[in-house]
Amino acid sequence: MFLVRWFREVLGYLGLSSKTAKILFLGLDNAGKTTLLQMLKDDPVSINLPTVHPNSEELMMHNIRFRIEVGGHATARRIWKEYFANVDGIIFLVDAADRTRFQEAKEELEFLLDEQALCDVPFVIIGNKIDIPTAASEDELRNKIGLHNHLTFRRDLQNRGNKLRPVELFMVSVVKRMGYDEAFQWLAQFLK
Repeated sequence: MFLVRWFREVLGYLGLSSKTAKILFLGLDNAGKTTLLQMLKDDPVSINLPTVHPNSEELMMHNIRFRIEVGGHATARRIWKEYFANVDGIIFLVDAADRTRFQEAKEELEFLLDEQALCDVPFVIIGNKIDIPTAASEDELRNKIGLHNHLTFRRDLQNRGNKLRPVELFMVSVVKRMGYDEAFQWLAQFLK
């Protein structure tokens, strides 16, 4: 219960408590989507087996509706398009410690960024698992997943009026509960 209260206070602090938004959590399998969902639901954070069957779950906290697509293996990714209607933000998780999958993550992210239905949707890219010593640096991950090809800005919101989609990378550790608050705060600035 303490964590739920804490998270709601964090949402208020981050400017999300008065917003109604549909936010999708997407990413490859084993990137941390289920772990993040458990944390948001105030479940104990644990190591999870990969999600076998694609499923969707909604989590309502204050006025924010999180629609989480759990399941990032190839079969699940084919149905991601079903969730794009009326989405206000995308949070795309990448396992920053698994360099063998950076190219695959890049291809999926490029597909999402090129999707016409998402052309006005802000993207938060979460480089998860930075608590693992072999995790990529922010610069390495940004380069490997092709973010240098897209508008990215963290604190410069002067570009908001020019119709370019904001995209930004945040390095986090979901299991250590660090780094994602800045990502949510950044996204809140773009939600109506």
